[in-house]
Amino acid sequence: MKPPLLLIGQGSQDDAYAAEFGRFVHRLRCRLDQTGADVSGGYLERATPRLSDSVASLVARGHHRLVALQLSLSRVSDDFPAAMAREQQRHPTLMYDYGRPLGPDPRVLTLLAERLNDAATEISRPRALELAGARPRLRAVDSLPVEEHHAHVEPGDTAVVLVGEGSTDAAANAEIHRVSRLFWETHAYDFMTVETAFVSVTPPGVPGGLERCRRLGAKRVIVVPYLLFAGGLLERVWAQALAYGAGHPDLDIRCAEVIGDCETLADVVIDRYEEALQLVP
Repeated sequence: MKPPLLLIGQGSQDDAYAAEFGRFVHRLRCRLDQTGADVSGGYLERATPRLSDSVASLVARGHHRLVALQLSLSRVSDDFPAAMAREQQRHPTLMYDYGRPLGPDPRVLTLLAERLNDAATEISRPRALELAGARPRLRAVDSLPVEEHHAHVEPGDTAVVLVGEGSTDAAANAEIHRVSRLFWETHAYDFMTVETAFVSVTPPGVPGGLERCRRLGAKRVIVVPYLLFAGGLLERVWAQALAYGAGHPDLDIRCAEVIGDCETLADVVIDRYEEALQLVP
């Protein structure tokens, strides 16, 4: 029997993110069940199941070696190795190997390109921001056909803003800038530019990225979230973009979807898992 795969999320109290994370774990469980490999998922903080509970469950089922993979597009956080070290203290027989982070895998960039193209070809775009309780939620409402609101825009007059999560780690932020450049050269070379922005913590924010594109002369800007799953972070990206758009009605601003739970993303994770197994003595 192969060692199990333990997918580790940073953790969020966001129900939408947790639901999609759970669906993705189930997708991988169905895929790897054919090879006799168990799959479990846990969070470092703020959400359940916690990492410690998932590890305890695997050990109780007789697993003493596993492959741990942080489900992240950026660099592995410092919390991840520390958390696994604590689990090894709790379970002295536990051995584990790390899987590499996901991005910027070429297939991840291809998924971003698909989300970009979907947003570029949509005949309508979300224009309203609805408040559900104290939390903003986006909805496509009273949408107008693009041709009624904006004339045809060529790719050369269209800019892209790739939005990362943002971190206090300068190297992690630099990685997002690197992804933007790779994405531009490999999948978005017909567009005016691919600018980098962040949801929070570090500048430029989404409005800053949009403003730079406007000053470069873009007639349309497509915001592409460099995020795995939908949830609060995506809503913040869209809310910031729509707020900026309200003050610049002549600029056609569109918002793409996240990468999301899909077979291609599962392929990338499985490859990282198989790669880690090659390192097992």
